[in-house]
Amino acid sequence: MEERIADAARGKGRRAFLSASAGLAVGAAALPFLGSGTANATDRTTDAFGPFTVKPGDPRYGELITGNNQRWVGSPDCFQLVGSTQQVVDAVQAAVTSGRRIAVRSGGHCYEDFVSNPDVRTVIDMSEMDSVSYDPNMKAFAVEPGARLLNLYATLYKGWGVTLPGGRCYSVGAGGHICGGGDGPLSRRLGLTVDHLYAVEVVVVDQAGKARSVVATREPADPHRDLWWAHTGGGGGNFGVITRYWLRSPGVSGADPANALPKPPSTVLVNGMSFSWAELTEAKFARLVKNFTGWHERNSAPDSPGTALSASLALNHKSNGNVGMFVQVDGDAPNAEQLLQDFVTEIRDGVSATMLPLSGNVGEYSAIPQLVNAQRLPWFQSVRLLATNSPMLTNPTLRADHKSAYHRKAFTDADVAVVYKHLTSTTIDNPNAMLLLLPYGGKVNAVDQAATAASHRSSAFQALCQTFWSAPGDDAKNLAWVRKFYAELYGATGGVPVPNDRTDGCYVNYPDTDLSDPAYNSSKVPWHDLYYKSNYARLQQVKAKWDPKDIFRHKQSVKRPS
Repeated sequence: MEERIADAARGKGRRAFLSASAGLAVGAAALPFLGSGTANATDRTTDAFGPFTVKPGDPRYGELITGNNQRWVGSPDCFQLVGSTQQVVDAVQAAVTSGRRIAVRSGGHCYEDFVSNPDVRTVIDMSEMDSVSYDPNMKAFAVEPGARLLNLYATLYKGWGVTLPGGRCYSVGAGGHICGGGDGPLSRRLGLTVDHLYAVEVVVVDQAGKARSVVATREPADPHRDLWWAHTGGGGGNFGVITRYWLRSPGVSGADPANALPKPPSTVLVNGMSFSWAELTEAKFARLVKNFTGWHERNSAPDSPGTALSASLALNHKSNGNVGMFVQVDGDAPNAEQLLQDFVTEIRDGVSATMLPLSGNVGEYSAIPQLVNAQRLPWFQSVRLLATNSPMLTNPTLRADHKSAYHRKAFTDADVAVVYKHLTSTTIDNPNAMLLLLPYGGKVNAVDQAATAASHRSSAFQALCQTFWSAPGDDAKNLAWVRKFYAELYGATGGVPVPNDRTDGCYVNYPDTDLSDPAYNSSKVPWHDLYYKSNYARLQQVKAKWDPKDIFRHKQSVKRPS
């Protein structure tokens, strides 16, 4: 019966879901908890998608050789499009046996050339493994890596009224997002996605070169618990191929799926505004940035009343014409309207620039002028509004570069002077060049640094220097601009945000190979300590145990201990 229902769901876009009261899985039969054993890799093989092999000369090949960033173009011998764990085991085994280097792709949003790389000979494409279901045996939600975030949120919410504190962009795949930590608008209230990760299924390769699938849980007695821990922020492409996540919040023991994950607020207060560069003197600009970063520093504690609020500030290059701010507040909070009003008042204090509608592209969003007056929207409506309002991120000609930083303290006068200098620089004329200031802290900081591989547990906000363009001829000037901006912003610490009392390293889901290059990182702090801090040594031990032949590697993969 389950197989017939799953097949019917596949025929309707593979996004359908079943009633929680029926206790049935969608798209895949429930996988029993296997504790210290190997996963049952025969799931979903009957009438499953694939496997399909795409090689050069196939009309589909040209579509598959790039991800979302068109700077990177691969030339593998083949793509293996898979639909089940067993198919992944077979694909990995075939590549290992033939000596072909492997890369894995789910949503295609990797910022670097870890997949679309000339050294990669086999790409295992997970995009069609996208089911989301409740597994009564695990008492957790089973999520395949190809599930896109918006579809994941839709299924969890429409089926059971629950959610995850993941990212905004609708087309990001769960595969890479979750294992890197995963944060989003609800993280200040609910923590990271990995704070709700119960188990992971991974296809690994042993010392003898044999591929197999393993389930690892957070249970203290699970002998595979170290593999689970490595996937709570250790990043993708390091230990094996993730074929399934199980998600259940800590402390949940019952079998009711409606209680397995957090419930989002029923409504959200949303407010969007912009300020014209024509009105922003350097002093006003500095006041705006220091107000925003200072608020986040003061409200970064897990028990701060400000955890109900999530705000981003998009500091676009002056050629854009505007900078913009988007704010959302948990509508169920008893003081939601007052919290929003007080925040906006504090951010605008001393800026004395007109608050304008978001009538053009600001940051990664297109126009949403109606939000200049705060609106109360149903939660999922607000999710869809943000997720589908960033056409730049799904532009098929997109070229981009990104550089991240965690901040513990507000920007100083010297920091703001650097930001202003580069956002008003005439060396570039790109309205899509920017510095994004993104919310962090709150409940994220309630978890000990060693409890998960995600080590950034004392930060207040993230900074993301980035630029987007489409013409290959514009590569050099865009890269030069973003590199110089980042290097000068963190010039006092060797061109990178080293972990100290003010900054706290970089986000592994925003990989940046410049961090490995002494020409751009003169701090003497290696790239892996920027991503993982003191957790790196433990990740190396997991690597040695679970990927002893270094099958799964890229330019910044975890290295086995020497």
